[in-house]
Amino acid sequence: MPVRAEHDRAVLADLLAADPALHAYQLGDLDDFCWPYTSWFRRGDQVALLYHGGEEPVLIAHPVGGDVAGMSALLADLAPLLPARVYVHLSPGLHPALRDRFTLTSPAPHHRMVLTDPTLPRRVIPAGRPLTAADLPELEKLYEAAYPGNYFDARMLDTGHYLGVREDDALVAVAGVHVWSPTYRVAALGNVTTHPAARGRGLATAAVAALCRRLADTVDTVALNVRADNTAARRLYARLGFTDAAQFVEGWLHARR
Repeated sequence: MPVRAEHDRAVLADLLAADPALHAYQLGDLDDFCWPYTSWFRRGDQVALLYHGGEEPVLIAHPVGGDVAGMSALLADLAPLLPARVYVHLSPGLHPALRDRFTLTSPAPHHRMVLTDPTLPRRVIPAGRPLTAADLPELEKLYEAAYPGNYFDARMLDTGHYLGVREDDALVAVAGVHVWSPTYRVAALGNVTTHPAARGRGLATAAVAALCRRLADTVDTVALNVRADNTAARRLYARLGFTDAAQFVEGWLHARR
């Protein structure tokens, strides 16, 4: 069964909805907001996503139903069609399917966490107000100081789910989303940071708590990605009711010459 492009969102949603925590980013990218920037590939029940809405293409591959062999077969078929350089999110055991054509560089183990106790964010005093496109210059300045090199899509400000904390009229903390889909009832948090001069006072915790409360009416699954070695962030999210749902690796694939 060869790999083929899949254009039917209903088919994709049905396959991915079996594990909304693992596939939260892919489900979110089915939404109208992100759909035009996606290419989907399917082999049987396995689905891989190539997202091209940012500066670099991103390949997301997590086995549906735990079928690593099936997803590996999809990736082996897909490899000749991939760009020469692509950022990847790969579940364990999938990289060997791509080794003949690609080298994986700068691999970073990550955890997928999901909100399993929605009562905990409600026990934290929330902080933060919605940011808009008018706040973009100040937000970019904050990321330059506090989170350089992070993946930030300014379009996500249009969702209304970027919350900023201000002190003395200066933006000092923020929590946002990478995807948000009221249609598929999922959201993925991201771009959470605090200015170095304001850390240690729980501002990011308060902003994430406020964002979780804000999302509660439109989504059932709130997920996020965090580096395995980012102990402070993992503890923050655990205090807010997030638990580990999966492990995977992020890194760059470079075509072999």
